[in-house]
Amino acid sequence: MEEIGIDISGHRSKLIDEFFDRGTDIVVTVCDNAHQACPFFSGANTNIHAGFPDPSACTGTPNECLSQFRQVRDVIISWIDKKFVPEYGHR
Repeated sequence: MEEIGIDISGHRSKLIDEFFDRGTDIVVTVCDNAHQACPFFSGANTNIHAGFPDPSACTGTPNECLSQFRQVRDVIISWIDKKFVPEYGHR
């Protein structure tokens, strides 16, 4: 993410339990298996699923895996722009 100017160094993985007592407007799942494995957020106004391949499952060379991570990252960014950014392409 740093190579595209996004600093995620302060982020961490979180347990899903951290979100159950919060008011949740939108829940977005993005991994192919998340749609089946993630719990349903009944308090969310909207549940959205978009399946993307899990690049951590890559079994190729380090360069092939890095390429796969980049490809999935870029596809997710494009999906986010189209789904959530008003007037896509006019930023």
